[in-house]
Amino acid sequence: MTELQYIKSQLSLPEKSILKTIQLLNEDCTIPFISRYRKEMTGNLDEVQIGQIVKLKTAFAELEKRRETILKAITEQDALTSQLQEKIAQAKTLTALEDIYLPYKKKRKTKASIAKENGLESLAKIIMKQQHEDVNYAAQRFVKGEVVSTEKALEGARHIIAEWINENEYVRNKIRRLYQRKATITTKVVKTKKDDDSAQKYKQYFDWSESLHRTPSHRLLAMLRAEKEDFIKLKVAVDKEEALDMIDGLIIKTDVASCTDQVFMAIEDAYKRLLSPAIVNEVMNDVKGKADTTAISVFADNLKQLLLGAPLGQKRVLALDPGFKSGCKVVCLDEKGDLLHNENIYPHPPQRKTTDAGKKIRSLVNAYKIQAIAIGNGTASRETEFFIKKIQFDRDLQVFIVNEAGASVYSASKIARAEFPNYDVTVRGAVSIGRRLKDPLAELVKIDPKAIGVGQYQHDVDQTKLKEELDTVVMSCVNAVGVNVNTASSALLSYVSGIGANLAENVVKFRSENGKIDSRNSLKKVPRLGPKAFQQAAAFLRITDAKHPLDNSTVHPESYHIAEKMAKDAKLSVDELIGNKTVLSTIKLENYCTETIGLPTLNDIVKELEKPGVDPRKTAKLFEFDPNVKNISDVKVGMSLPGIVNNITNFGCFVDIGIKESGLVHISKLANEFISDVNSVVKLHQHVTVTVVEVDESRKRIQLSMID
Repeated sequence: MTELQYIKSQLSLPEKSILKTIQLLNEDCTIPFISRYRKEMTGNLDEVQIGQIVKLKTAFAELEKRRETILKAITEQDALTSQLQEKIAQAKTLTALEDIYLPYKKKRKTKASIAKENGLESLAKIIMKQQHEDVNYAAQRFVKGEVVSTEKALEGARHIIAEWINENEYVRNKIRRLYQRKATITTKVVKTKKDDDSAQKYKQYFDWSESLHRTPSHRLLAMLRAEKEDFIKLKVAVDKEEALDMIDGLIIKTDVASCTDQVFMAIEDAYKRLLSPAIVNEVMNDVKGKADTTAISVFADNLKQLLLGAPLGQKRVLALDPGFKSGCKVVCLDEKGDLLHNENIYPHPPQRKTTDAGKKIRSLVNAYKIQAIAIGNGTASRETEFFIKKIQFDRDLQVFIVNEAGASVYSASKIARAEFPNYDVTVRGAVSIGRRLKDPLAELVKIDPKAIGVGQYQHDVDQTKLKEELDTVVMSCVNAVGVNVNTASSALLSYVSGIGANLAENVVKFRSENGKIDSRNSLKKVPRLGPKAFQQAAAFLRITDAKHPLDNSTVHPESYHIAEKMAKDAKLSVDELIGNKTVLSTIKLENYCTETIGLPTLNDIVKELEKPGVDPRKTAKLFEFDPNVKNISDVKVGMSLPGIVNNITNFGCFVDIGIKESGLVHISKLANEFISDVNSVVKLHQHVTVTVVEVDESRKRIQLSMID
């Protein structure tokens, strides 16, 4: 099987599209570059489709690597036949390969291997033929050395037969399918932990049972976490008699009681000791993998929505990191996000200095020409919001509550220390809150996505797969928006197609030593930024006030000549063509098609010329929580409250209603109709109105509804 055949068998995509995408990937092209600038080659595949090809390409490489290892191992045993080699070559999955390899796999000392050392394999073969009328008589001649009786001889033979049954591909597949279809997952509380406070969040699993293949990902991950924390015992099983009947049907050939009685015993031993534990592990790994994939997908969707959150833009911002005892850290930022000033104020108990704090904020707003105020949504957030809104400013100021999840992680990070070596973590945290309002994407890329707190069970899933998926999401978002090469941090630049961490540092160092980069062509002077990196990165890097007007657009430098020809044919300069919708609407794109550039790319060029460098994100909107709700004791059943969606899971969404505890809108309470996908109803940061259904103050839980 070739790489193309493997990928094609799992995706309903044209063969040519897959082949060309593989070719581009082998040339080290990135997903954003391929999807945006090689549409003609791929047949206009989008990022999701190209991402699927990337994953299958990786899976095929792993399959081939394992295939080679197995072939080498069997060859070294001098056991490779042409028939076995063909069988290995035809295996389409890792599971199929492992089943073929199992009889040849080097094993630690087993009951079967000890029996073989004692010369009992011949007896096992006699029994497996199921024709001998008196196996006890047959076993007598094997009584010697370590084998002290016919009973020991027969027991050893059964161990060998049990191993053969365990290694039988047909048997394994039958039992595997039985578990996949009919396995039940059952959980029981560990009696000594039943009253443990930490165990109460898993209370529903103290005595739980359901079909394994119908268990949703979030429930499976919750059970596995509870088991890991030693609060419950987990068991996966199928009907034992049904399993044994299946194996009997494959193994029992005759009704010669003397032999079949021994085989029946071997079958039961094989199932209990070898087959069942192995298949349970395999099936659990499979369902855990699927649960991981689902959870990672939820996290990735949330992260994308968070990264593409509405930016306030280049405005002067005063940001507050609220607190009670330690006061509120205040920072003032200029249009670029540079720190102008920082200090502490104490508007809340126990050091209440409301009048002084109010005067100080008013003074800072005037001195630094502040245009908006950002308040972190942590401790003392609502109290700080009320305090700020009571101040009489001499201008209209927008006040935003900003999700500060991960700000503390950033403030203690290497990136933050490099940016603000002379300031402590409190200043850095407040700066992060302010910058997050100005441009969520530019700030959030500095934080490990796992620390942002959007998703479900992110610490329980495969961490390698999680990182790969989240890195792909961040890269997709960064390149969809584009990056100002003269103002972007190295963290942001590192996610640009073709750049990476080392080149990002080189770009930052180059502009600090040589001044503003005034053209995309100048990027070629950056050390180690060669032709390939330039091809992949140039169109995603923006240069404002550049020499060439298209350097601040998504038009790739390789296509500048097309835009220039369009302008020349219209008897205009490129500057005059940009934004001229009347002229652009009359251009006959067919006149500009070439062997490599077709209508998809030409349509993109014209669309960009209409509005070059437009940010695809929405603009930031003001939001106000209910002023009467300050903590969970203020929340009453039946209340209708404004809220902001701050996390989405498979089982519903969490809504910030302006207090420390977010409320849950279960998927069944999202709409009047059946909902299978939470994202079809709500998005992260969406402003919603919810009704309070239940309040559990002791457990700090609030149930909400969005049903009319």
